[in-house]
Amino acid sequence: MDTPTSPTGDDSAAVQAELTRLRESIDNIDAAVIHMLAERFKCTQQVGHLKAAHKMPPADPAREARQIARLRALAENAKLDPAFAEKLLNFIIAEVIRHHETIARS
Repeated sequence: MDTPTSPTGDDSAAVQAELTRLRESIDNIDAAVIHMLAERFKCTQQVGHLKAAHKMPPADPAREARQIARLRALAENAKLDPAFAEKLLNFIIAEVIRHHETIARS
């Protein structure tokens, strides 16, 4: 019976070791991203409380537009697709606004 071909011998071990190393780096980066998002949301929660206390609207379209433009530029400089960065930021902004609305109602 035929079996799928795969690297053998030293090549296989070297490939697996490199794959493991890269995946460990990815896992570390993912953990850092989660922790950074948690810190970001702690700050935006404080913004939500401040806005609610001063009867300010949950959303700030001008600020959001500036942030999107700034992050698109950062993404370009980092060789990351700016459209992806914008989609990610829009998702985060929507969640922040939802939190601010909840805080304002409470």
